[in-house]
Amino acid sequence: MLYYLFDYLDKHFDVPGAGVFQYITFRSGMAVILSLLISTVFGKKIINFLRRQQIGETVRELGLEGQAQKAGTPTMGGLIIIMATLIPVILLAKLDNIYVMLLIVTTLWMGTIGFIDDYIKIFKKDKEGLKGRFKVVGQVGLGLIVGYILYFHPGVTVRTDTSKGNIYSTEQVQSNVKAQEEKSTATTIPFFKNNEFDYAELLAWTGDNYKNYAWLIFIPMVIFIVTAVSNGANLTDGIDGLAAGTSAIAVLTLGIFAFVSGNIIFSNYLNIMYIPNSGEMTVFISAFVGALIGFLWYNTYPASVFMGDTGSLTIGGIIAVMAIAVRKELLIPILCGIFLAENLSVVLQVGYFKYTKKKYGEGRRIFLMSPLHHHYQKKGYHESKIVARFWIVGILLAIFSLVSLKLR
Repeated sequence: MLYYLFDYLDKHFDVPGAGVFQYITFRSGMAVILSLLISTVFGKKIINFLRRQQIGETVRELGLEGQAQKAGTPTMGGLIIIMATLIPVILLAKLDNIYVMLLIVTTLWMGTIGFIDDYIKIFKKDKEGLKGRFKVVGQVGLGLIVGYILYFHPGVTVRTDTSKGNIYSTEQVQSNVKAQEEKSTATTIPFFKNNEFDYAELLAWTGDNYKNYAWLIFIPMVIFIVTAVSNGANLTDGIDGLAAGTSAIAVLTLGIFAFVSGNIIFSNYLNIMYIPNSGEMTVFISAFVGALIGFLWYNTYPASVFMGDTGSLTIGGIIAVMAIAVRKELLIPILCGIFLAENLSVVLQVGYFKYTKKKYGEGRRIFLMSPLHHHYQKKGYHESKIVARFWIVGILLAIFSLVSLKLR
């Protein structure tokens, strides 16, 4: 709203300084500051409210050190993240931008699913929470919405050829862009030259009109990514500060991708796909990063609040949609390597246990416990050390992902 107010003041009254709101960098900086203030200042009030309402975590006995002390810690802290993200976005972002609208819908959609899950666990005293099939239905529903909008909405376009060369001014680049904005299901294959890949090519064998049916590949791919990443974030949320910290690293990286992909000068220089209007996502991403870091103020060991599924499912959904929107979804296994490792540890553990039980009559395990962070807890590592080392791995993976901009 402030963006539109200052835009009006600048155009009609020429108010000094009002034009600064036109700059994405300024609004992104303001979004970080505002989200940090909201999450740290009002976060304490929300935690006290949750404590008064006795919205505390019910901890299952897993034989982990320090586990009993966590019982009763307020949960549903994801509400802090959601609030600290959406308020700056509503104030500072262009709300008619399709990418911003999509991220707001994702936040509210996944936040609602997570909230229902936490509500059932706490108030219905059902430790399982929302049934898995209903979670999947919600994730698939979001995937359908995101995939449909990104495929059919006229405002979602790309330019894969930005007329490469020593061209540095906006006017020069725009006048030399050979390819026009076009609807496309193209994405980026990391670490390869000429690395644009169009999902439609998978249907080339069907005939000359194969591009008209690209949605048959694109939308299921979006559904799979949204479901996988949101579940990965959910599994990662097992010890204090792990999910919020690793997510902040990944989101900040996606913010860099969004900024350069939405800027025709940088996309031309880096020889990457130009995605018109995607730069506005930087404002949302900045607010989201600020909210995650502010939440860590209360979530680092020993945690004063847990994010619950309200936060973890929301985080995963937002990261997935961001990556798809900037055409970097094939980087997710690297960028979100922590989520992938946590997911795989559970899949391998369950699969191997069932296989050995069927073959030998006794279930055997690969890890001492899954997800992976619990394996290290069982080995005697303090959770603060586990979190710090996972953060370091997350930073290395983020740097490796950014290197893909030039290393091909």
